[in-house]
Amino acid sequence: GALEMALWDIKGKALGVPVYELLGGATRKYVECYATGFNASKGSTEYERAKDCIAAGLRTYRTGPTGGNGEERFDFYEHTKKTIEHCKRLDDAVGGSGNWAIDLHTRFDTPEAIKICDALEKLEPYFVEDIIRSENPGVYKTIRQMTKVPIAVGEQFGDRWDINELIENRLIDYSRITLPNSGGILELKKIAAMCETHYVGMIPHFTGPLSTAALVHVLGSSSPTRCMMELAGGEPERPPYFNDEYLHFKHGKLYLNPSPGLGVNFDPKKATFVMEVVTKTKFPHPILQSNDGSVHGW
Repeated sequence: GALEMALWDIKGKALGVPVYELLGGATRKYVECYATGFNASKGSTEYERAKDCIAAGLRTYRTGPTGGNGEERFDFYEHTKKTIEHCKRLDDAVGGSGNWAIDLHTRFDTPEAIKICDALEKLEPYFVEDIIRSENPGVYKTIRQMTKVPIAVGEQFGDRWDINELIENRLIDYSRITLPNSGGILELKKIAAMCETHYVGMIPHFTGPLSTAALVHVLGSSSPTRCMMELAGGEPERPPYFNDEYLHFKHGKLYLNPSPGLGVNFDPKKATFVMEVVTKTKFPHPILQSNDGSVHGW
């Protein structure tokens, strides 16, 4: 996927046109964004930060279930109730209207996940993501019959064959397949065409700054009526080795960049060549264990 994106960038710069023109031209002026967390807020609670997020112009604030990130034992029954209560408080904080969404992170089994979805239906979230584990996409035939919440799936998928049946059978409402996992820009365009034909929206999972730039070109030249991009912390990354204007971000929206290629210029003098990772990440992958010691999706 990374190599394929680079080839599109090279071709666009050689021809002096932005990649979205090579993909058929712009179909929208900007792509709406949602935030996973909101770093610009000084709010002391997630509910205050979510309210500030919507006030800043982002379309939706995405939250997660209760139960921590592995620092405590996970009790399904307890956190089914707590997650429902958390969503009710969040909905009240942001004023409803689809201003929030939740990623269940595949941490619940089917009975608990459905109980949560049933409780959330009347709150009308923008979407509920990864309700259950996605290794068996066929199980969504059952899930779709049991809940009416908008379903988002796909961040673990790699190409159109992973998600085609979910789209064609209208078992989901939003595709989460993203770059570069999908193999590149052209593969994601093909998935976008499938989504358009079957009235499925696209909300690709966040990956990194270069992929974010490429996603603007893909979604900006595609026609699914519902397109939205994820921004970790509620704002784009600004790597020192990229040009300042590689992304046109304003009032919670990413506007199409008319510069040639992907609009990204890399300055190797400002980059650091990493030979070995010796510091811990700020976002370690948690290991979630239930009371009996079994490991579950986080």
